[in-house]
Amino acid sequence: MRFLTPIAFAFAAVLPVVVAFYLLKRKRVTRLVPSTVLWQRFLSETQASAPFQKLRHNWLLLFQLLMLCLIILAMARPYFAGTVRSGGLQVIVLDASASMQATDEVPNRFERARAGALRLVDALGESGVEQMAVLVSGAQTEVRQSRTSNKSDLRRALESARVTDSTTRVVDALRVAESLTRNEAMAEIHLFSDGAVPDLSEFETKDLRMVFHKVGQRVDNLGVVSLDIKANPEDPSQRAIFTSVANFSERPRDIRLDLLFEDTLVETKLVTVGATNTSPIVFLAGQDRDGVFRVRMNIDDDLAVDNEASRVSLMPQPVRVLLVSGGNRFLERALAAAGSHVEVEIAGDYTSDMTVGHGHDVVVLDEINPTVWPETGLLAFAVGNTNWFDGDLGMMEAPPIVDWRSTHPLLRFVSFDNVQIAQSLAVPRSSWAVPLVESPQSALILAGELGRQRIVWVGFNPLESTWPLRISFPIFIANSVDWLNPASAREELFSLRPGETFRYPLTKPEAEARITLPDQSVERVSLGDDVSELVFGRTHRQGVYRVELGTNRLVFAASLLDAGESNIRPRESISLGRFTEVEASREKRASLEYWRWFVLGGLAVLSFEWWWFHRRTA
Repeated sequence: MRFLTPIAFAFAAVLPVVVAFYLLKRKRVTRLVPSTVLWQRFLSETQASAPFQKLRHNWLLLFQLLMLCLIILAMARPYFAGTVRSGGLQVIVLDASASMQATDEVPNRFERARAGALRLVDALGESGVEQMAVLVSGAQTEVRQSRTSNKSDLRRALESARVTDSTTRVVDALRVAESLTRNEAMAEIHLFSDGAVPDLSEFETKDLRMVFHKVGQRVDNLGVVSLDIKANPEDPSQRAIFTSVANFSERPRDIRLDLLFEDTLVETKLVTVGATNTSPIVFLAGQDRDGVFRVRMNIDDDLAVDNEASRVSLMPQPVRVLLVSGGNRFLERALAAAGSHVEVEIAGDYTSDMTVGHGHDVVVLDEINPTVWPETGLLAFAVGNTNWFDGDLGMMEAPPIVDWRSTHPLLRFVSFDNVQIAQSLAVPRSSWAVPLVESPQSALILAGELGRQRIVWVGFNPLESTWPLRISFPIFIANSVDWLNPASAREELFSLRPGETFRYPLTKPEAEARITLPDQSVERVSLGDDVSELVFGRTHRQGVYRVELGTNRLVFAASLLDAGESNIRPRESISLGRFTEVEASREKRASLEYWRWFVLGGLAVLSFEWWWFHRRTA
């Protein structure tokens, strides 16, 4: 047993005072009586002249001493300290993603998590054998403090951490923590988070000794989860702004959604979003110059960072498409329907003289190996450059479609239900490409960026499938032209997620770049004659960033736009694959004080003493 205020034992000096009161003789009052026969015992007690008497056995004295001892113990605040195992490394992983800004905790989830981590540091043993490390999981994983037993350094590392507007990157942090705790027999990873983390199945077989400290109380949030800008197909002078608002709460909400262009209000819509539903909203707006469209949701909820989103919109330019084909009416008609801004030219081959002066933005290869491979955006059907893949191309007969990545921009509104394929090329996995449509043996459609060239590869001829008979085929062609268009790629360059690195190729050497952040503070990036690209990584806050690069003025925007991050429902457990689940830890009172029980015991003794005294004198 230990004591928080041991100085209270000084009050034990009153115990001898109580005993002294019982040693004093009682003072008698003189009374005249007619006879002393019945008072002989009384007279014998008054004959002694000494002020003290012999201490006799007295239950009241014992009760009073016991009561005083219990009160003194209560004032000393006794407690039993819990046992802490020593010798192990503890890694603190502090989630600093956007959802940790939710205000259902006071003042927010991040501060509540930080306070819990600081309590864990305070509980670190004083022997120096135990050690801790601090990781902060924001846009990137930061090792705030390497392993140490110095509590001051650990506190400083936690207190200097800041929450960001980025999506959850806990997976990267756990990889680092797992590497730190590997071969440590008693190591533990303490994750302070609301549990809104992506799939962690890769840790299922790694014996990840993790303790999940949950923060968060409720889910009361709506968020802007998508924002896209396209040319209005019915009026080329207008832009169509597609956005959607998700309601993650358990009740329908009425919101006012504003559309702004360069801080000028364009239109306002009143929208009712059902409980746990997502509502798509479309705005139509004119645009006469490059600028930033912003949607702003006026509502009071627990997370403010996802209540608005911004996107850079460049003036639409004509797209020149070259179709290299031996004749494919389905493909020709799909390209013609891709939009009024698409100009289609047909050729039987792509030769070296087409690489200069023709200015094609997109080249489509329809089962024709060109004389020269294009260096612009490329959509290739049933052909393959040997430099693209690490291995030989094979052939598959009647490959079934088992999965497709519907979240990719190329497959927006595209479905492959009831699509049969006669045969397709089979390719090995490649590091630069993402599989969009897959069969059990190989990917059927790949997309990625090789160098600075965007490539969409389709392993089969559409005429050898039922795909051209489906509405998804012309939609896919339109999506491909838009994604491969250099202007679209340039537009994507200026719209990113918080925490992503902004990269801008330089056409000429510049000495310095001046960047104004969303909070109006200014960052200066030094460049040089040998620097060919501006790289800026301090994009942890969402909003509009303005770049001054010599005489050029650039604008790029960072927006959250993440449904997983906007869903701030606290998780009660974290799944590590199908068979492993980490339950959220429950707070229990450690080093429990027992003074209340001693106070109750003192009151009980006092009550018993009162009853005993009155019973004896009755």
